[in-house]
Amino acid sequence: MAAKLKKGDKVVVLTGKDKGKQGEIAQVMPDAGKAVVEGLNMAIRHTRQSQTSQGGRVPKAMPIQLSNLALLDSNGKATRVGFREEDGKKVRFAKTTGEAV
Repeated sequence: MAAKLKKGDKVVVLTGKDKGKQGEIAQVMPDAGKAVVEGLNMAIRHTRQSQTSQGGRVPKAMPIQLSNLALLDSNGKATRVGFREEDGKKVRFAKTTGEAV
């Protein structure tokens, strides 16, 4: 099945501690069904000091379930994603506005 959400998409979080916040997808993990959104779902990771890095408490964006994310359309509202063929190519489109993503 084709990916409804891809790296670089602007999304809004539907549930959880960051509900309603918007961000851009930095990484998608299709096997796990999760995505990392820049600046959202942050957790503190403790890293050990090494010769290259100082170590300490480092904030890190953790993965969010894909079902808890929705694509933002041109109006800035959450929308579902559909697929259709245009000129022989399969394209994603926003269900609310009907325009190609």
